Amino acid sequence: MTAVLDATFAALADPTRRAILARLAEGDASVKELAEPFAMTQPAISKHLKVLERAGLIERGRDAQRRPCRLVAEPMRAATQWLGDYRRFWAESYDRLDGMLADE
Repeated sequence: MTAVLDATFAALADPTRRAILARLAEGDASVKELAEPFAMTQPAISKHLKVLERAGLIERGRDAQRRPCRLVAEPMRAATQWLGDYRRFWAESYDRLDGMLADE
């Protein structure tokens, strides 16, 4: 589980990769389509895609000459669950603080 979280958060740390994932949330796209909004070369985009693929966040297929990429959301579930534990911690902490302030 730790390796999955590490890879997921490392992949999400880059704004370009987050933008690629946001685009793939709308549907499959080719490398060329993913590269269009960025001022970078296709090989640079491919490097970002490799990071996302190693993290398990995307899959690449084959459709004749086209190599569509698609989003794989499962690793995000583990990250969301992990973050959810901390969300509960902070919510409980704020509730205790509210209680202390109300007693004063």
